[in-house]
Amino acid sequence: MVAEIVSGLEYSKKVLRDVGDKIAKTREHHPHFEAVLAIVQVGNRSDSNVYINAKLKKAQEIGAHGKLIKLPETITQGDLKREIMALNHDNNIDGIIVQLPLDCKHEIDADAVIDLIDPLKDVDGLTRINAGRLARGELQRTIFPCTPFGCLYLVQQATGNPNFVSGKEVVVLGRSKIVGSPAAALFLWHHGTVTICHSKTPNIKEKCLRADILIVAIGKKHFVKADWIKPGAFVIDCGINVGDDPTSRKIYGDVDTDAAKEVAGYLTPVPGGVGPMTVAMLIRNTYEQARKRRLPRKDEEE
Repeated sequence: MVAEIVSGLEYSKKVLRDVGDKIAKTREHHPHFEAVLAIVQVGNRSDSNVYINAKLKKAQEIGAHGKLIKLPETITQGDLKREIMALNHDNNIDGIIVQLPLDCKHEIDADAVIDLIDPLKDVDGLTRINAGRLARGELQRTIFPCTPFGCLYLVQQATGNPNFVSGKEVVVLGRSKIVGSPAAALFLWHHGTVTICHSKTPNIKEKCLRADILIVAIGKKHFVKADWIKPGAFVIDCGINVGDDPTSRKIYGDVDTDAAKEVAGYLTPVPGGVGPMTVAMLIRNTYEQARKRRLPRKDEEE
């Protein structure tokens, strides 16, 4: 068996094309309609600059808008709070994200900062309100976190079955607040039987071998080997790990891709898998919140 390589790059183009078409159609009836994403960056990390530029570029390409609020590394938590509150009250802003990690000389509680974001503008889905709604299964009232949302979309699209998760054994490696925990909740409320594994979990290999869908977000290069994978499983690799060679910028996933593709049924590559989907879902979330905020209810419901 050779796995089908699930290109997040190609599926992200489909998502963005769909959002771009919706923006254009909305403007036929509402010429001044906008979908505006504000990205708050503290400091000047080079990797953050790359990620931010990708988000801004993709938004612009489909007719949405991105606004970068770049703040100095000397900012205090109080000043950062005031920046977030100003964006909350700015009617021209539809979505707000805080680029992590914060590159700051002062100690700042990133969770507390994120939790200041208006839940209706929380297009990363990371505030306590959106996280709580997801945990409770209130899917109609939740903004889904972008990476888990992208993972779900890839499963549904690659299999051609929007209900593929239902009844499946889903194993999630990693319990981060950004990927692992929300992915577990999202797949649970799509009727998967979910197991979360973390650094204290014994016998991880045996648990992985039960998985019809294996979501790996553990932050260790090639942590998952081929003999950890159930034949035919759908393997989603959320890992981003820089190789050991300091002269190379090559990126590796958490799954040993070359070996895993001989066992899995579906496999997302790194790079080009989950990463592009995260950006696409962020822009999709921003459009959806703009539609809800800016359009009359009658038009918003159509």
